[in-house]
Amino acid sequence: MSGRVKLFFDGGCRPNPGRMEIAVVAKGKAMIQDDLGDGSSMDAEWHALIAAERLARDLGLDHGGYVLLGDAAAVIAQVRGTQRCRGSGDQHLSTLMALTDGALPPIRYIKRTQNLAGIALARRNDR
Repeated sequence: MSGRVKLFFDGGCRPNPGRMEIAVVAKGKAMIQDDLGDGSSMDAEWHALIAAERLARDLGLDHGGYVLLGDAAAVIAQVRGTQRCRGSGDQHLSTLMALTDGALPPIRYIKRTQNLAGIALARRNDR
């Protein structure tokens, strides 16, 4: 994985369901959005993943040049096809696959304590 840009993503809402917020961290910079409307924590995780993929595209990265890192095991399993999408998951998956021209994006599960996007959201909410 050396040489690849790491894009950390995380989403959440308070309460669940409730107001969604997401974070994406790339190259040491956190991008946080908290104006995504109401939804579930799964919706927020999907929005964060899609935002990370969009950022990869905006940075001009191809699939060999980056990896998406998140702690949303269910969302990652749905992207990989090892878990069935439920509810709005089908729509989110379709959006993601359209962004990647149908190719599976480079994605990896990491522990919550390693997720820089989750840490950025937590620090912001501690204020």
